[in-house]
Amino acid sequence: MNINDFVRNYKNHPVLFVGTGFSLRYLTESFSWDALLKRVVIDLRGNVEEYFDIRYRHQYDGKVNYEKVASDIEDLFNTEVSNDRYGPFSFINDEFYKDMEAGGGGRSRFKMYLAHLLRSTDYKLGVDEEIKLLTKARKNIGSIITTNYDLLIEKIFEFNPLIGNNILLSNPYGSVYKIHGCVTDSEGMIITDNDYHKFNQEYELIRAQLLSLFIHNPIIFIGYSISDSNIKDILKTIFSCVDYRSEMAERIRRNFLLVEHDSESQSDEVVEHDIDIEGLSTIRINKIKTNAFSNIYNSISNLLLPVSAMDIRKVQSVWGEIRSGGDIKVSITEDIDSLSNGDMVLAVGSSKTIRYEYQTTTEMMQNYFRLVEEENYQLILLLNKQRILATQHFPFYAFGNICPELTDIEDKKIRQRRKIDEVFARIPASCQADIIDITEITNAGYAQSKQFSMIFYSAYREILPLKDVKNFLINFADKKCTDYRRLLCLYDMKAPLPDITHRES
Repeated sequence: MNINDFVRNYKNHPVLFVGTGFSLRYLTESFSWDALLKRVVIDLRGNVEEYFDIRYRHQYDGKVNYEKVASDIEDLFNTEVSNDRYGPFSFINDEFYKDMEAGGGGRSRFKMYLAHLLRSTDYKLGVDEEIKLLTKARKNIGSIITTNYDLLIEKIFEFNPLIGNNILLSNPYGSVYKIHGCVTDSEGMIITDNDYHKFNQEYELIRAQLLSLFIHNPIIFIGYSISDSNIKDILKTIFSCVDYRSEMAERIRRNFLLVEHDSESQSDEVVEHDIDIEGLSTIRINKIKTNAFSNIYNSISNLLLPVSAMDIRKVQSVWGEIRSGGDIKVSITEDIDSLSNGDMVLAVGSSKTIRYEYQTTTEMMQNYFRLVEEENYQLILLLNKQRILATQHFPFYAFGNICPELTDIEDKKIRQRRKIDEVFARIPASCQADIIDITEITNAGYAQSKQFSMIFYSAYREILPLKDVKNFLINFADKKCTDYRRLLCLYDMKAPLPDITHRES
């Protein structure tokens, strides 16, 4: 079965389980476990020999216990750096003593340095198109679990990171479960023998939380090899709790996909693969072995579900406020049209009369760049159910390109262009200056309306770079004001239309 057919069978939003290979694929500064520990010793000693000595001490039957290797290197690094206050690692000592002075309990200098090595999120050359495809797919991804410490996932997905005990208090949609810690909290990083011992003692509650995700959602492992202990541990966790001969076990198995990297393959075929799990029978899983990750991301992006993962996150947020006593109206009705337009409403009624419908037009303008990046066809199509007044500024160009089925889209584009021309014609003479650097405007202390008029004038005349206009719009706080709406519509009209991924019906 090819990957498109496999993913098309999903009935719920997939969860990604992301390993080291994912970061190695995309980041300029990323390391395998062996390479990371080796780098620390080389930076400390200037050569690799001591690292090999440490690794040899913890090698048994051809296998290396990297937890014990990390423990020895931590002891070495912490001792050496603490005894050389103003040496090459003085910046680590600065951070250590600053933390102590602020009342901290003392952090491992070794882990501080690991966080320093892994903090960059710069992409490798040649991966931008693949990252773009993954960004489009995020609308259909429920949540992410990772053993990585770096910030790559947060950069791409903009999901909420959950670390340590926060995992137990989480909203599963739109979350990154960082089960081995994060560079933002170096002391919580799980890497040494003692770290893993404590983690395994405290893991049961986290395991139960993750097990719920595995049972109810498709799971896609990416960045791991078929022999990785994380894969086998997860399978053992699941099938120790679920009878592997049951219908539930079969449903989990059907939803389980391992993406294994093979630099020589462009395959898009999903095949079955048997894994021997200690203490259990052989478990059959689905696997795709390929270097064509773009096919996988496209398949996820094109998955048509009744509601996007992004909007489930929004509903769960509303429900959380209701449970905490927030100021949200709860209505029980058979006629959704009878509800007034409150800021947030939870409607309860018959499934025949109440359906998930849409974001408001205001919300769609606020989320414009996200919707375009994701090519969120499902949400954009629902514009056909909304009334957009002739007097209203609204960006139809990119939305119409993503969803040509929008009603009267060409007429609406003409209306958008006419309104933009009218705004340009009304710009006062004091704002009619050709500006090529947007900071000339934003740093000059002008009133908001004058800033927008000057930016609008130069952008309309195609003098001001559109990428600068885009950054200005993304970072502008009040995305409901008229000035923002007008400039967004101008940007939408001027920006090159994105190439739309082929979408199968």
